[in-house]
Amino acid sequence: MSANPFAIAEPWDLVADGYAEFAPAVMQPFSARALGFASLSPVSEVVDVAAGPGTLSLLAADQVARVEAIDFSESMIALLAENAAAAGLTNIAAQVGDGQALPFDSDRFDAGFSMFGLMFFPERAKGFAELYRVLRPGGTAVVSSWAPVVESPLMRMMFGALAAADPNIHEPQPNFLSLENPQVFESEMRGAGFEAVSIQRHSIALTFGSPEEMWETMVRSSAPLELMRHSVGPEVWAERATLMKAFLVANYRPNCPLSTTAYLGIGHKPEG
Repeated sequence: MSANPFAIAEPWDLVADGYAEFAPAVMQPFSARALGFASLSPVSEVVDVAAGPGTLSLLAADQVARVEAIDFSESMIALLAENAAAAGLTNIAAQVGDGQALPFDSDRFDAGFSMFGLMFFPERAKGFAELYRVLRPGGTAVVSSWAPVVESPLMRMMFGALAAADPNIHEPQPNFLSLENPQVFESEMRGAGFEAVSIQRHSIALTFGSPEEMWETMVRSSAPLELMRHSVGPEVWAERATLMKAFLVANYRPNCPLSTTAYLGIGHKPEG
């Protein structure tokens, strides 16, 4: 097993239903921003790597000819296909697969995206290299990664609740060897061959009508919480849920905006 629990499919399979329902509130603004960095047209073909339930794919499908979506979680891909069908979108192809070994021809896509997925890959270099390989010359890649938790009041609130339930859980410290570090982010994209690389910082803010609404959103869309729930059993989970709710009641003021910040890495495959 990878040292990173989110580099395997299981937690994402567990969280898929809630993630598809609640995560778009956070993910859609970042996905829309990412699409804006690519020069898309009605004849463009794009690939969405680690596509999850299809937040970016669904947005892209209205703008392009075809979207190829891939994720290692069967549950996420099933939800993506359901969401596409419900939206009447026939130009999204969704499949289970590995973003470190994409099942696509080289030089195929006009643009490639990975929203908060490639950042978890056991071998990020392979993820960037594969994204580069499948782009046509002149194509654009946009990859997103979270900024350090310390810069995100929304994530600090979530980890505060987790720590209230389990003192062994600590707020993650900045990892300067990860894509949280813009210099590392740029270096890894350039290392894969991308040129004119730019790392853009983007923030959004969410509000919740009550601590209970925030809890419902957190517990339904958070992979760390789902892992905890499935690992400790129902009795311990009930105790911890009570503690986490109490933390939010004590610390979250209704309708107070909480921001979260991500980096978007934009790179271009050279012409010719």
